[in-house]
Amino acid sequence: MWWVTNQKTGLSALGLQQLLGFGSYETAWTLLQKLRRAMVRPGRDRLSGHVEVDETFVGGVDPDGGRRHIGNKALVAVAVEIKGEGMGRIRLRRVRDSSGRSLIPFVEEAVMPGSTITTDGWAAYLGLVKAGYLHDPHVVQGKTGNKKLSVSLLPRVHRVASLFKRWLMGTHQGSVSRHHLDYYLDEFTFRFNRRASTHRGQLFYRLAQQAVAIEPVPYSKIVVQPSTGRGNWS
Repeated sequence: MWWVTNQKTGLSALGLQQLLGFGSYETAWTLLQKLRRAMVRPGRDRLSGHVEVDETFVGGVDPDGGRRHIGNKALVAVAVEIKGEGMGRIRLRRVRDSSGRSLIPFVEEAVMPGSTITTDGWAAYLGLVKAGYLHDPHVVQGKTGNKKLSVSLLPRVHRVASLFKRWLMGTHQGSVSRHHLDYYLDEFTFRFNRRASTHRGQLFYRLAQQAVAIEPVPYSKIVVQPSTGRGNWS
């Protein structure tokens, strides 16, 4: 736990294996997977105030589809608190598709009712008002939308999405199993929301505190594809 929290960008399983001298890569990988499951605190406070929400692909956009065509990629919903010109806390979650049935429950889980939600003009977000939110849609003109304009209208979610993908490539060389993506989203969220901490020991304490509060997760459960409760890749 100390090495995981002491490294600003985290550790890959190979890095942990070499650091601690494990004879097995699987041992290091399993330990990291166990810790990632402790990085989300049950009952954590939801985001509030003014929040940007959008989706991003992990793995790139299918060249045969439009901006929200999933194909064989993963669609991840992103919510970011707006704090002046900066960013507050974030939430990330893999979603089944870009329909309102997937996106509205994500917002309800991530953001307090009564908050203002800024999105693009995607019709799936029209249900936000009925769900108890103030909706501030920024419509991108054009049939498929202008990417640069979209980034300028929702700069925080695009920044977080870019940082997450860079972290996956830099720390994990992009070699993340599709059905374990949820827990890498949890780790990135844990790290990002504590990025301003000046004492790494505080991160260690928080992770240790949360690790003893969750149920044990044996290897046999870790290697099984997560249930539909946390969203599906396809």
